[in-house]
Amino acid sequence: MTAALPAGVYGKPPADVADTPPEAIQFSPLTPGAPALERQAEASLASMTMLAPPGTLERRYAMALALRAVAPGGAFTVLAPKDKGGTRLRKELEVFGCTVEETARRHHRIAVCTRPSALNGTDEALSNGAPRLVEDLGLWSQPGVFSWDRIDPGTALLLQHLPSFSGRGADFGCGLGLLAHAVLQSAKVTQLTLIDIDRRAIECAQHNIADARAQFRWTDARDADPELSALDFVVMNAPFHDAGAEDKTLALSFVKRAAEVLRKDGVCWLVANRHLPYEAILQPLFKRVTLRIETGGYKIYEATK
Repeated sequence: MTAALPAGVYGKPPADVADTPPEAIQFSPLTPGAPALERQAEASLASMTMLAPPGTLERRYAMALALRAVAPGGAFTVLAPKDKGGTRLRKELEVFGCTVEETARRHHRIAVCTRPSALNGTDEALSNGAPRLVEDLGLWSQPGVFSWDRIDPGTALLLQHLPSFSGRGADFGCGLGLLAHAVLQSAKVTQLTLIDIDRRAIECAQHNIADARAQFRWTDARDADPELSALDFVVMNAPFHDAGAEDKTLALSFVKRAAEVLRKDGVCWLVANRHLPYEAILQPLFKRVTLRIETGGYKIYEATK
């Protein structure tokens, strides 16, 4: 029965750890344009292969969604590095009523099970991982979004020092919309494009920013966009982790993209981790780079194109 149904994949399981059907439908919220697993019909997939997220609430939520989408009798393969939730996969799947076979390969744990006809505990997992209003923030958020239940220190510092902007701008890696909310306090801002690679962040930001000047893009900020050009300003808390590992080239790509979309004399305000060499990144791309503050492990730069 399941053979005629499509296969699914969530994330990017390493090819040397788990096999993924080449025609599998990608459901990761970090893949712009991918369908949402939340909206996938129950029992509509023949199988699912998942690189499980590291966060407990996010991981259990994603696995519950996957099991709901896979038809009874279909295969569910889920894997994770041992130090990022891999050792918990078996127990978490058993709570859902699955009988699990577990193996290990290349520092990953791989759990394989058949979707049972009756699932247990998935309602709780779905509730705990769903979008919600975080009272301490007064914002909509969801487990798995960057700093989902608190204001991260870098963003908090940048919020204290942002100037009043004017004209057209963009927020690269907008997250829940904290920086955007501050930017839009200026009546002189005519348009602000919020960009994030995480669909969940964009959907939460749409809840949090009720302003006709705001536009929302579920896309990779590093990708070319003909509608983003000659901007007056860009703000960002540039990411420097990819899949949990430090990646300095990620922040470099964000800075390069900012330089490309700014008009002459346009400005980029960004917060950076103190230990990363942002001066070397910024100076070749901007005519003037000013270190506005350095404190608590962070630096704030104003870079003028």
